[in-house]
Amino acid sequence: MKICVFDTRRIGVVNDGFVVDITSLIPVGCDQDAGLAMNWLIRNWVSSRPAVSTGLATLPKIPLSAVKLRSPVQAPKHVFAAPANYQKHIGELGAQAVTKGSRTAREQGFFLKAPGSITGIAEGIVLPALPGRRFDHESELAVIIGTGGKNIPRAEALSHVFGYSCLVDLTMRIEPGHREEERSMRKSFSTFTPIGPWIVTADEVPNPQVLSNKLWVNGNLKQQANTKDMIVAVDELIELISAVIELSPGDVIATGTPEGVGPVIQGDTLEIEIENVGRMGLLIQ
Repeated sequence: MKICVFDTRRIGVVNDGFVVDITSLIPVGCDQDAGLAMNWLIRNWVSSRPAVSTGLATLPKIPLSAVKLRSPVQAPKHVFAAPANYQKHIGELGAQAVTKGSRTAREQGFFLKAPGSITGIAEGIVLPALPGRRFDHESELAVIIGTGGKNIPRAEALSHVFGYSCLVDLTMRIEPGHREEERSMRKSFSTFTPIGPWIVTADEVPNPQVLSNKLWVNGNLKQQANTKDMIVAVDELIELISAVIELSPGDVIATGTPEGVGPVIQGDTLEIEIENVGRMGLLIQ
């Protein structure tokens, strides 16, 4: 299924060109807050799915073209991100790269992005007023955790995934010797973590390591790769992160970007497409 958040933070399922409003299936107390509602749905997905499936034929539906899609993830406890997880990306930024030498996500581990940096299609991306600074796009597969846990073994890791989404990791580049802010700060400006257009549940993506990953700026293809090229696969990322901190339902893992990273400016249009997941267009403001 494709689970989305739309309009005034309603919860929906995208089905045959329509959005079916399933907000009424969320318990009172959670249904007025999309973050609480989505986290509740993720935590209770196994027991809730039969009602959701039945609701596709009985609940109100709206044409997809008539709704405003928000980020399908509204209130994760954590947003984890993998640095240097595609070999061809390592070193392509030259002096502006934070990762030095041949260190990959396997050696470095992960970093954190602020959950408050999350945005969606309806809001777009707003660049901060910092003249002279460079802001780059990074196209990534997002993993949304369904069942939390600590020390999750790799062999069981994919069973802890609720679903997948498209994610753009916007980044303000360092200026060596002049401005070298911490990575988490440069990647955590408001709207610097677009996620969408929806979450595709894990049963529709049985193997996350065979997906094409593409990104266009103003219609020009800038990034193109396949998740099979990831250095640290999704299952190993879950094992690695959960060895440090307990994962929670709704947590997001940004799995790293392939080569082709480049700058965006105000007025640009950006589109990301992950195979079997979806395509998301964003306006840079």
